[in-house]
Parts: sequence; structure tokens; C-alpha cells
Amino acid sequence: MDKVVGSAAEAVADIRDGASLAVGGFGLSGVPSVLIAALLATGVGRIEAVSNNCGVEGWGLGSLLDARRIRRMTSSYVGENREFARQYLSGELEVELTPQGTLAERMRAGGSGIPAFFTATGVGTQVADGGLPWRYDAAGNVVLASPPKEVRTFATAAGEQQFVLEHAIVTDFGLVRAWRGDRHGNLVYRRSARNFNPLAAMCGRPERCGGRRQAGGKAYGLPAVGCPRRQPGAGVLRWPGGRGSRWRRGPRRSSPTGRT
Repeated sequence: MDKVVGSAAEAVADIRDGASLAVGGFGLSGVPSVLIAALLATGVGRIEAVSNNCGVEGWGLGSLLDARRIRRMTSSYVGENREFARQYLSGELEVELTPQGTLAERMRAGGSGIPAFFTATGVGTQVADGGLPWRYDAAGNVVLASPPKEVRTFATAAGEQQFVLEHAIVTDFGLVRAWRGDRHGNLVYRRSARNFNPLAAMCGRPERCGGRRQAGGKAYGLPAVGCPRRQPGAGVLRWPGGRGSRWRRGPRRSSPTGRT
């Protein structure tokens, strides 16, 4: 089966208002920026996004946030985006903060058919006890908080220990970025750009997978069953994430910070 589509616009064409999305990327690495830009152009809104973070202002998921297209975020890190903080604290955005390892496992569990699992992370904190602010009102009052979670005691090699129940994440779509892909939908990720992309592909029942080719580097794979459709990203641009990195392919343009 040939799963390649002709454009990013075609890749995101089935996403509708109110859809839930699992989006790959970690910080500025491995972000499916071309698919996000195509989604922004559709005008789709009220999105519920699951991603490690929400990009930066004007780039990645940050571009959807700037356009008020995201209704709810499930993330582990929300720094480096002042607009995110402003919308959250003013009651415009609902945010579920989740420990990073727990978020990764919730996504993996969703893609593996595991409805829930117990973890020691968060026991004795508001993660387990409830009360984390999910939504504020315009006056800064908490109007929606996280509920308490089930905590059980299990026997371990170190003795009895408490664990909190976490539920898996399954979304309507997954947007991921790969280094290479074939027409069958087998995907390969390059080095640190792998990050949350395989997890987003697993839990997002990904209808759309974006990828591009580069030379060299360590690679990790995703079998074709995880990618029903693939959009080659021949002109993808990557915002340099650190010293020594550089733009590759596509027309030269400014980064979100004004650097080129």
C-alpha cells in the first residue's frame, strides 16, 4: 500500500475543529513544523494537543497558540513561551501539566492498548492528591483543577511502596516528523529528533506522518503499521537548536528569534 500523499495540506485535510492531536518534538528538535503550518492554514480550531511542550512564540505549536487555535494542552514543560503563560494565567487555555516520564509512558501505553498503569512518580504531591490548576478565570481564580488519583501500595524489592494510577493517552491524530520514510509508511528518526515522535505516532493513530531525508546519523525506526499516511517534506526547515547547528534544505529565512 502506498501511503505517500502529495502535500502537507492533503496530509492534514481530515483534521476538524475539536480534534485531539499528539504532536512529536522536544523543545525545538524533531518538530513537525511543516504539518503544523499546513494545519494553521486550514483554520481548524479548538484543538486539544498532547506534546512535551508548546513550541515558542510564532513557531511550531506556538503558531497555533498565537492564533488561538488550541483549547487544551497536555504537556510536561511550558517554558520559553510567554504567550502560553499569558493564555494559561488569563483563563484562555486549559493546561494539564504531567511529569515528563509519565507523559511519555501515558502516550506509549495508549499506543500499546494499555488503559492505565501505576507509577511512583507524583506520589505525595498534587499530581496524585489533585488540585493542580488546569484552568483559571480572567481574575486569576482556579476554576478547574486536577482530580485526585487512585494510590495503591505494592510490595517491591525495596519493600512496600505507594504508586499512583495514570491513564493512557489516545488522540484522534498524530503529527510526527521523521528523517526517512518509505511509501509503505515505515519511518526512521534521526538522533535526538526521535524524542516524542514515535510516542506521538503510537498514541495518535497517526493519519499523517511528515518526513524528510538527511545524511548520516543514528536512526531509530517505526514500523509501517504505525503510519497510515506519509507526506514527504522536501522543503522542511529546522530552527537551529544550539551551537554548531545549521539550516538544511529549503529557502533561507529567519528563525523565530530573528536569527538566520
